[in-house]
Formats: sequence, C-alpha cells, structure tokens
Amino acid sequence: MATVKKRGVVYGVIGAMLCAAVYLNWSYVQSPEELLVAGQTDAELNGASVVQSGSTDDAQAEQVTVTSGSDYFAQSRLAREQARDEAISILQTSLQDEKADEKTKEDAAGQISQLADDSVTEARVESLIKAKGYADAVVFVSAEAVNVIIQPPEAGFAEQDAAVVRDIVMTETGAQADQIKIVEAA
Repeated sequence: MATVKKRGVVYGVIGAMLCAAVYLNWSYVQSPEELLVAGQTDAELNGASVVQSGSTDDAQAEQVTVTSGSDYFAQSRLAREQARDEAISILQTSLQDEKADEKTKEDAAGQISQLADDSVTEARVESLIKAKGYADAVVFVSAEAVNVIIQPPEAGFAEQDAAVVRDIVMTETGAQADQIKIVEAA
C-alpha cells in the first residue's frame, strides 16, 4: 500500500514539474502587452503593432507578433535551457531513487529522452531558419505547440516569410499549421 502511495507521489511530482516546464516555455512567448510588463520588449514605445498574418483558412493561420530586445534571443534560450535542466534534474532524481519501481524509472527515462529530442529539434529548426537568411530565431517545442521567435529581414516580415518558417517547422516537428505561433522580434 505504501509503495502505491509513493508511486503516486512520484508521478505527481514528475507531472507537476513537466507542467511547470511547459508553462515556463509557454510564458516566454506571450503577447506584447505581457512582454512589456515583464520588461522584455519596447514594441509599444517604438510604435510597433501586432500583425496578424496567414491564409483565410483558420487551420492554416498562425499569429505573427512583434517584440524587441537586443539580447532577447540569448535570454530566451537561457530561460528555455534553465527550465529544461530543472525538469531533467527532477526526473533524474526519480531515476536514481532506489525506492522507485521500474515503471516510474521507465517513465522518467522516457520523459528525459523526449526533452532531449525536443532540444535537438529546437536547435535544428533554429539552424534551418538561419540558413534561410534570417538573422536569428529561438524555437520552443512542446507537445501542444511550436513557438518561433524570429529576427525579421530588413524589408520586414511578409506572408512569404511566415510560409517559409511554417514549412520548416511543420517538416521538422510534424506540427500542424494551427499549432505554430510565429513571433517577430523588432
């Protein structure tokens, strides 16, 4: 009976930490108003606006939002890695727990593997976006969505740019167009 309770607690802690990691990942890609409150953008001060782009088909539409900050990409990558490292640390603790059963250890190992796969996918998508001529990009991959923050070309971010980025993300992650959010850094 105590083993069942301990297993439930371990699963609960693992689930809570993964939810926290997903939330932190999601929280770094918010609307410009929330980014202003967090001090991460000066888009409103510069007169930038939120731009909606995409096809008229809702399933094919994604949101393109304008943000700014010279070191935004570095800060975003750092925050992403810190959240992921914290989640992996907790999962590794479960793996090393002598009292944990094999199922718990297998689940923790699978979740660590998924986090590592997501990290590789994010790096690959970022590299492919840069290879297409964009100055910088940071990507957040989760089971529910893919968020892309991109440094736009000097001519501005057009629908064709959104299509290029969407194609890369869909090809590399298997995500559907309605799961992709593109945020333009000003």
